[in-house]
Amino acid sequence: MISLGIEGTAHSIGIGIIQDVKGKCNVLSNNIKTYSPGKGGIHPREAANHHATYIADLISESVKKTQIDFSDIDLVSFSQGPGLGPCLRTAATAARALALALDKPIMGVNHCVAHLEIGRGTINGCKDPVLLYVSGANTQVIAFAEGKYRVFGETLDVGIGNCLDKFGRFMGMEFPCGPKIEELAKKGQKYLKLPYSIKGMDIAFSGLLTSAEQYVRKGEKLEDTCFSIQETTFAALTEVTERAIAHTEKNEVLLGGGVASNKRLRDMVKTMAQERYASFFVPSQDLCIDNGAMIAWLGFLMYNSGIRMSIEESVIDQRFRTDMVDVSWRE
Repeated sequence: MISLGIEGTAHSIGIGIIQDVKGKCNVLSNNIKTYSPGKGGIHPREAANHHATYIADLISESVKKTQIDFSDIDLVSFSQGPGLGPCLRTAATAARALALALDKPIMGVNHCVAHLEIGRGTINGCKDPVLLYVSGANTQVIAFAEGKYRVFGETLDVGIGNCLDKFGRFMGMEFPCGPKIEELAKKGQKYLKLPYSIKGMDIAFSGLLTSAEQYVRKGEKLEDTCFSIQETTFAALTEVTERAIAHTEKNEVLLGGGVASNKRLRDMVKTMAQERYASFFVPSQDLCIDNGAMIAWLGFLMYNSGIRMSIEESVIDQRFRTDMVDVSWRE
């Protein structure tokens, strides 16, 4: 079965085409176009206009790259939520139009669950992991239990990606700021004490962000501040992930989301996993960031398990939580 996925939750519009090969995901194409604001953070309407400009060409390019015909597509999937309303609506509208034009079924999927399933679908040995999902707006620790993906811990204020971007904007960096902060952090030599806020299994970053900005105002080196931000936030993320592993008694850890590209975060979580004799997994870079292939794969899993969706049911949900999804494709 061949599934085409449209990802459009925030700043990226992605078209992915996958094929099921004996229960594993074979990515045939995965094209992404990213909106970059000239100043400040993401403007939802501008991002949606960006997506609308490029989505038709991206779909054509993706199909051409796979050397298949449009008639070979069996399913059209799209990111139903969570995300920015204008961006979600653009992706959903394109999916409906394509599904109707091809006379193919449509499937709306949860963006967060898609990050987890693309790891399980493409990495050998990754079967039942605890997922540390780290992106711009979302920061969650997720694991499968009793028929659903349960959230065992999450941010109480801003996602880790937004935290890094907010500090970066304060320093005048271009969006996205995470990669620049990572490079500066490698040159840091002094740890500056920052608030380490864990409440039960949840975490908070806003106080840390304020303290980091104050350090810069006081004349501390930017490299040391970036180093301290990473060490503190990533340590908190690693701690709550370890707690979830202990609670669920699982022996696999999976990283997902755009911030999973950060090498320091990978090293910290990998070390924790090794000390607990757990396997550590992280998808390839193109599958960590928001992409259409993960949407296409989850759409296939849902459809293959017997789930069906009509055009009338394909409405977006900006607050589509991970634990709202009935996971019928897993035992």
